[in-house]
Amino acid sequence: MIEVVAKLGRGPVFLAGEVLECVITFTNPLSASSTSASSEMLAWASAQIHCQFHTSENRVALPPSDGSKHDVQAENETVFVPNRGERGQCILSTPPKILFCDLRLDPGESKSYSYCETLPIDAPPSFRGQSVKYVYKLTIGCQRVNSPIKLLRVPFRVLVLQGLKDYQFPQDEAVAPSNPFLEEEEGLKKDSRLADLATELLMVATSRRSLHLYNISNTRGKVGTFCIFKTVYKIGEDVIGTFNFSEGDIPCLQFSVSLQTEETIQEEFQRRRGQPVSYTTHARHQEACLHTAQSSFSLPIPLSSTPGFTTNIVSLKWRLHFEFVTSGESAGTCLVRGSQSEAITWTGVEQMEVDTFSWDLPIKVLPTNPILASYVSQFSSTNSITI
Repeated sequence: MIEVVAKLGRGPVFLAGEVLECVITFTNPLSASSTSASSEMLAWASAQIHCQFHTSENRVALPPSDGSKHDVQAENETVFVPNRGERGQCILSTPPKILFCDLRLDPGESKSYSYCETLPIDAPPSFRGQSVKYVYKLTIGCQRVNSPIKLLRVPFRVLVLQGLKDYQFPQDEAVAPSNPFLEEEEGLKKDSRLADLATELLMVATSRRSLHLYNISNTRGKVGTFCIFKTVYKIGEDVIGTFNFSEGDIPCLQFSVSLQTEETIQEEFQRRRGQPVSYTTHARHQEACLHTAQSSFSLPIPLSSTPGFTTNIVSLKWRLHFEFVTSGESAGTCLVRGSQSEAITWTGVEQMEVDTFSWDLPIKVLPTNPILASYVSQFSSTNSITI
């Protein structure tokens, strides 16, 4: 028996373009003093990253896949197929890397191997939508002699910052002779610069503030105004807005604000032409506001949500969806005098005529620091299997 443990040291969330590093440890758990203790042998072990693409068959029409590629193998084959048994199509895979050949572990002995791979910067983000899913996994395959291949899958999340791949890193000012043995060190240095650059770009894009003022009106007149100070956010931030109903001519009885994503399938891949867009609500605020001069809301953008993105098949956009319920009568008729006694009681009318209307405000949502997103990730940094 051999225990295989894979650990993502920095957490299970990465930016596209970063280097994923995983330490894989193989251990013979038997004690040397055990009467049944013996050395264990593994013929080989290999690792590879792949992205599986799932679609809803009643919403997405994909062209026929290449039938020459098989994702299922007999258990006694020695070919390493990381997506064996997985649903959907494998749309991205990195070159497989061999960890070792002919490993021998004495009782109580363990050996560790480091796997490093750069995530393609033009890869799609991790996404679980109503019509489409992009799922990333690191698969480690190992095999005993004359035994079936065992697979250890390590799921992780990929965030994509649009425009990062177009940035050209400046050359270092210090000129040094070329050294092929420093290739890995230079790769890690570039990876660190990429993370720093992404953090800087996100800070610049989301820290800009300017007053955005919108008039809220229906066919009968002005209801009020809405104010928001920015329309670009990172996941994990709060969307804050304020209403001013004091200048309105039409009384507003109730309003609601929903933070939503809209998932749109590109026209050429739609199962039915003109099929509706899929909406998902991530946060909602509702408030009764009759005789309220000013009000506000704060909607958190979940760290587990997917920033906006576009691929050749699907696009995801964010918006604020507003719904207003207004009175069809003047503000004075919304209350009635309850009695003629000295203590006057005002009560609401039992029935009144109302109007409803809605409004959508597009916003932009970007990724955040992947280390921060790792704190709320549903994936574990450590995965294991026994073979």
